[in-house]
Amino acid sequence: MILNSIILIIGFIVLIKGADLFVDAASSLAENFNISKMLIALTIVSFGTSAPEFAVSIKSMLSNSGDIVLGNVIGSNILNILLILGVSSLVHPLTVKNATVKKELPITIMITTLLIVLISDIFLSNNATNALTRSDGITICLFFLVFVYYLVSVMRNKTEEENQAPKYSVLKSILFSIIGIVCLILGSNAVVDSASDIAKMLGVSERMVSLTIIALGTSLPELVTSVIATKKGEYDIAMGNVVGSNIFNIGVVLGVPLALFGTISNISISNIDLIALFLSTSLLFIYSLKNYKITKAEGISFLVIFVIYYSYVIFA
Repeated sequence: MILNSIILIIGFIVLIKGADLFVDAASSLAENFNISKMLIALTIVSFGTSAPEFAVSIKSMLSNSGDIVLGNVIGSNILNILLILGVSSLVHPLTVKNATVKKELPITIMITTLLIVLISDIFLSNNATNALTRSDGITICLFFLVFVYYLVSVMRNKTEEENQAPKYSVLKSILFSIIGIVCLILGSNAVVDSASDIAKMLGVSERMVSLTIIALGTSLPELVTSVIATKKGEYDIAMGNVVGSNIFNIGVVLGVPLALFGTISNISISNIDLIALFLSTSLLFIYSLKNYKITKAEGISFLVIFVIYYSYVIFA
């Protein structure tokens, strides 16, 4: 118990320090190459912080536990919006750029809707059961290419931004980004593993551990990165991290293993889970469209919905 507690504390320290270094390095990388910080957040930051989900996804598919992959993706996407943006907006209201509202968030809604439609076989045929097939995975991957095409077009048509002296050189920015991602992954793994062991020692059920510690644990990199980015005034990184991670989670974390390894059958995801996923994504778009900002009041509404949804998941 004592050893696990020490590992838990060290894990959190590594996680926080890694996120701090990662945010500075990502921001410096954007300044060195004179590209949008939102673009860096949508690519390097979001893919880096989605690494724990991707690792869980591959491991689960190889272990014939496909339902865990789907639950991990849906749960993480809900947590990214309701918890991470909710907490971040309490630190400081999050400014949302015009391109995010008009392009990136609509892509997020479309790929989320695509996933919900592909899952909901039971509504399309009376004799069907909900499942995701390899062809569904390929469809998701093809749609993800739309997002990749958008990123390429942004790179080609980048606009000049306000010049700001980068904190690090190009080489240091890349090196510190890699070190930051490694610390995020190692720190989150240490926190999840030690917390799971402590919970089991205290007699907490495996179901409760998976619904709470594991689900929240794989979202820790996004949470810590976005909160620290917000504290540093890097609102593009905080917002882009969540938007990009949600797209990556569906397109890569779910789509790629599904296309490679085949069907996820006997899906246990409920309609409430799908409603929570669509509601949280839609609210993010509506709030952003309304005033190009996620205010503290809107952040509180995210957290209230998070508490209601998680109460249902744990106690239903």
